[in-house]
Amino acid sequence: MVKDGRSDQGLSVLSPQSSVLPRIALAHDYLNQNGGAERVVEQLHMLFPDAPVYTSIYDRERMPDAYRQWDVHPSLMQHLPGVMRHHQPYLPLYPLAMARFNLNSFPLVVSSSSAFGKGVRVAPGALHVCYCHAPMRFAWNYGAYAAREGFGRAVDLGIRPLLAALRRWDRATSRRVDHFIANSRTVAVRIARIYGRDATVIYPPVETDRYAPPPGTPEEPEPFFFLVSRLVPYKRIDLAIRAANALGVRLEIASTGRDREALEAIAGPTVRFLGWISDEEKREKYARCTATLFPAEDDFGIAQLEAMAAGRPVVGYGRGGSAESVRDGVTGVLFPEQTVEAMIDAMRRVQRQPWDRAAIIAHARRFDAAVFRTRMQDFLVDAWERHTKREENNEGSPN
Repeated sequence: MVKDGRSDQGLSVLSPQSSVLPRIALAHDYLNQNGGAERVVEQLHMLFPDAPVYTSIYDRERMPDAYRQWDVHPSLMQHLPGVMRHHQPYLPLYPLAMARFNLNSFPLVVSSSSAFGKGVRVAPGALHVCYCHAPMRFAWNYGAYAAREGFGRAVDLGIRPLLAALRRWDRATSRRVDHFIANSRTVAVRIARIYGRDATVIYPPVETDRYAPPPGTPEEPEPFFFLVSRLVPYKRIDLAIRAANALGVRLEIASTGRDREALEAIAGPTVRFLGWISDEEKREKYARCTATLFPAEDDFGIAQLEAMAAGRPVVGYGRGGSAESVRDGVTGVLFPEQTVEAMIDAMRRVQRQPWDRAAIIAHARRFDAAVFRTRMQDFLVDAWERHTKREENNEGSPN
């Protein structure tokens, strides 16, 4: 079932109205890239600033400077050669790395997981809450993943036994989680199908104030499309490039990734790769573009709400997170299939239609980071209170 959720023993009070929570540890898959999952970890750390963060690897140079003030505990994988840039070849080691952390002193563990984070072992009687960005995508949807990555036959034959083992591990560790929180209804359905578990939906945090349109932003957009995404195959940036080529429209692409060379090879003269840009530059682009493009089937897609927080519409694939965050015809345009033709039609539609900036911003604010923190706080306080009552009742029961 999908539910719409709304320092020694290290006690920390979250707000004057809230109950007291015990000492908390945070766990996360890896900290070597800065995306939507890391936005969640940042907000959890804001709620629990004294909580240590346990993760497989931590690349200080690629993460925001603020992380250097955190108490981050990477695993022994940190010292493997080349792991920061090429972490995929070490796939078999992640479950072992996460399981080796000693979290016995923490009564409450909150994991942030799309793969391995939930695999940490907690103390007997401790409470483990997992914020699940998705069940392990590459293990459970391997066919589509392999096709996009272009694996050869030898790699395909070699990896299938490993993936079968990872699926068994993924299911087994799901049974050690007390409560699942899903980042979307789409993911909650997958959790139910793959793990056989209920999940409460709490949408990821969007820092809407950070992306509000700068003062003096004109109502009329500039004639270009914008795209913010890691340059990896499953993001389907190739669709956006081919559509922009066909329409002869300007497309500006921000961020980096291993697929950049291949994407540059298919880009026409109106497509520009910006690389990494600052939040301020991103805010300007969001606010001034015709629309921001999201061709991927994402589990949620925080960047879509960042774009809407700037008051401009989005063009998104109408499955997964886009279907939950974009109101077709009000805050953007959804296209029904991942084809160049469907994306061209959506881009033409967004060019023709007038858009209400205030309505788009108001919609984005429903997903604000403050809303996320409140709902997470309420969920954890309620779960902890029920957990402690259950433990007390068990202690009082005769053997």
